[in-house]
Order: sequence, then structure tokens, then C-alpha cells
Amino acid sequence: MRGFLEQMLFTPKWYHYPFMLLLFPLSVVYGIIMSVRRMVTPQKNFGIPIVSVGNLIVGGSGKTPFVIALATRLEDVVIISRGYGRTSKGLVEVSFEGKILTDVTQSGDEPMLMAQSLPKASVIVSENRELAIALAKEKGAKCIILDDGFNRVEIEKFEIVLEPEQIKNYLPFPAGAFREFWFNKKYADIVAKEGKAFFRQVYFDNLTTKMVLVTAISNPSRLDSYLPEGVVQKVYLADHAYFDEEKLKILLSECEAQSILVTEKDVVKMQGFKLPISEMKLKLEIKETIFTQVDEYIKGYPQ
Repeated sequence: MRGFLEQMLFTPKWYHYPFMLLLFPLSVVYGIIMSVRRMVTPQKNFGIPIVSVGNLIVGGSGKTPFVIALATRLEDVVIISRGYGRTSKGLVEVSFEGKILTDVTQSGDEPMLMAQSLPKASVIVSENRELAIALAKEKGAKCIILDDGFNRVEIEKFEIVLEPEQIKNYLPFPAGAFREFWFNKKYADIVAKEGKAFFRQVYFDNLTTKMVLVTAISNPSRLDSYLPEGVVQKVYLADHAYFDEEKLKILLSECEAQSILVTEKDVVKMQGFKLPISEMKLKLEIKETIFTQVDEYIKGYPQ
């Protein structure tokens, strides 16, 4: 059922359209509510430059590698994320200036990946973004990156919205993958279109001749065009799900495979696993004009 729904949201087939038609009125109502919310909610200025990296659709669009690429260029930067998939609640400091302060169950997979990838940045997770912003300022942040922050309409910020290369369903939730009407991207300062403003570069570590793909990301079929030869089976878990080492060992044995192929987001949840792991890594090539606009916003922010 999960696979059917994911396909309907992202790459619908003819047999999805009756369901989409039934859900269409709810999608319109939801889209209107979200648009009205955006128009009537006052924005709060926090006295610090805040750059939001977000998108309009549920699921992956490259936000995490985009945040990493952006944070690499900035000094005294704190990344604030919701921390989806974590077992903790409330505010958790994931890292401070590159020092890891907790484990992946408390942080969530994406914040941990960012923390491990950024030796000079700090990472905080919190449902309450205002509380996290206050802590970031207390810790000496000069700027903040708000991960997945486009829908945080109450916060005054510089908006970057990432737009996937191919969109086949433009409907808002629940008939489609959009969190708002697609044209609400007009509220962004930058709309970064994949294939024009940024490009994916995929490379691999420790490939073997026979692998099982195991991943816990949203819309996992988007990996298909990047997969190397030698993948004999694909196992998809729910987005942000955790892995059972013993089950993976059994899977390797049943498939007579030499390694488990996972993404960077998955591998942070396999620390300490005694398993042969092949890793799919993603890096973004981002147009310099985007960095220039962000730099101008930060430099021009009133002190």
C-alpha cells in the first residue's frame, strides 16, 4: 500500500487517477488553507540572518546535500532542523563546531549526516524553531540555516526553494506530493531548479559485484537511474526507518550478495554494524550565483 501511495504522489500511473480525482477536493481545500496561512501570518525578525533551504513537495529533493554545500562556505553557522525520525523530543544539540554531542537516534538521520559532514558548523534539532534560534544566538552563531524551512511562515528569512527536475503530479496533499499550491514558489527569494541551478553528482564507495540495495528514504525509486551494475535486489523501508543488523545479515545470505548498498543518509544509522557496506554518495554542484545571493543577504543584514 505504501508503494502504491508513493507512486501516486510522485509518478502516478493511469490507475492512480481515479483515487486522485476522489481526493482532489481535499487537495484544493488543503492548498487554500496553506495559502491563506502564508498570507495572514506575521513574520518575526530574530535579529540574525536566517537562510531557509526548503521545497514544496514532501520527500527528498536534495535539501540535505544543499544545506551541507551552503554551510561549508559559511563561518559561525548553525543548522536548525526538525529532526524527522528521531526517538527524542524537544531541543537536542547534535553538534557544536563539529563535535558530535549525541547519537543518531536522538538527532535523526539527516541532522547526523550534516553534523558528520561539517567539521566547523553546529547542528540543532527542535520542533520549536524559535527556541533553537535563541540557543544558536546564545552559542555565538553569526548566521542560521533553517533546514526544510519554507513552511515556517512565521519566521523572517531568506528563502531558497529546491524544485525537482521532473514533476509529474502538481496537486497538493493528499492527492499529490505538494505541501502547498505549486505556484506558491513565488514567495521564495530563489527557486533553484534541479538540472539548471544545481546538479547531482553520484559516486560510490566499496562497490562489489553482487549487492542488495537497502534504503529508508522517501520515494526510493528516484535512485534507480543512478544504481550501478550488480544490484540483485531492492529493499525499501519507510522514510527515516532504522535497520536491524541481524535481518540484514539474513538478507545478504538469502541473496548470496557480497554487500549491502545504502545511501549516506542510511549509513549513519549503521554505525558499528559488522556488515560489508557499499555506499552511494551524493554531492551537488550548485551555481555560483546562488552562493553570491546568499552572501549578499548575509553581508547586507542590519547589525
